[in-house]
Amino acid sequence: MTKKERYAEVAQEIAATIEGEGNLIARMATVSNILHHAFDHYFWTGFYLVDPEKPAELVIGPYQGTLGCLRIPFSKGVCGACATRRETIIVPDVHEFPGHIACDSRSESEIVVPVLDQAGRLIAVFDVDSDRKNQFDEDDRAGLERILADAFSR
Repeated sequence: MTKKERYAEVAQEIAATIEGEGNLIARMATVSNILHHAFDHYFWTGFYLVDPEKPAELVIGPYQGTLGCLRIPFSKGVCGACATRRETIIVPDVHEFPGHIACDSRSESEIVVPVLDQAGRLIAVFDVDSDRKNQFDEDDRAGLERILADAFSR
């Protein structure tokens, strides 16, 4: 099965599992769990939520993997850049990304996708790290953007 086909299959599984669930945290926990276990190249998988009390800062949300950073300012790291730009960022080698935050030193590559609500407001970023370089591509971008839009924007 290709990666693109696997994302399509996982998208259906996630949609069926969260159908009718209105709680945002429950939806995020389910999405991060299913995705984390669906792909071998996923090392850390989870959400950083926009903190309503500090709107220029992300706070750790539901995730799978080793301990994550608790807070990330919009001005720092790949997650902060994604939140600021509101666009998906693929980083083939995290050691070459200016200002990368090493929450886990084993992280080698990363993809971060903005998560928007139905009104188009940024509510979180979805972060996936791999312990291998060059693990994320346009198939990951397309698959994750579709899954996250279906789960949180519609």
